Amino acid sequence: MAVTDEAIEKIKEMIVSGKLRPGDRLPKESELAAGLGLSRNSLREAVRALSLIRILDVRQGDGTYVTSLDPQLLLEALSFVVDFHRDDTVLEFLAVRRILEPAAAAMAAHRISVPELDALDAALDALGSEPPVDELVAADLDFHRRIVGASGNTVLCSLLDGLSGPTTRARVWRGLTQEDAVGRTLYEHRAILTALRDRDAEAARSWATVHIASVEQWLRAVL
Repeated sequence: MAVTDEAIEKIKEMIVSGKLRPGDRLPKESELAAGLGLSRNSLREAVRALSLIRILDVRQGDGTYVTSLDPQLLLEALSFVVDFHRDDTVLEFLAVRRILEPAAAAMAAHRISVPELDALDAALDALGSEPPVDELVAADLDFHRRIVGASGNTVLCSLLDGLSGPTTRARVWRGLTQEDAVGRTLYEHRAILTALRDRDAEAARSWATVHIASVEQWLRAVL
């Protein structure tokens, strides 16, 4: 194991064991390095790496702290990673969405409020029957984000928010090239919304699956 990796593991163990808790300030660099049996250079590299993935927060002139370790904060690193995806991995992102997003829709069916449903309804009405593709894609992202947010699971929300970006270009491409893609998208959104209003978790799950699978099937056919 590389020295920096060893340093990272030792700091991680302190957090996992509860010796360091969310919001705690790390001991001075010299004390921590001595206590962990590390060089100050390796400790410094470990702190830098852990700050990049939001485990630690280095505050200039104040010290280094453990972050809140909130899932949404930690999963921001996922968005950074998926920004480097290749076109041939888009199908894999869609497959993961097809697994997770229907579950979120089913959860939302039990939790989403009437005002939230009304807001989704109003947003669909505002789009009209033949919106431009760029407006439809933006509305599509917002539609899914609101439903996943209504699931009440912040981890699921952060995961899906990070995964939605790589599929945006595929959605635009489909909207521009597939016949009646706009109409199908609007129809499926209405079907999902109806299921949510009916508090029908299984119908919401099924329509969300159909909705994502239709993009996935189209992309498999054209690649």
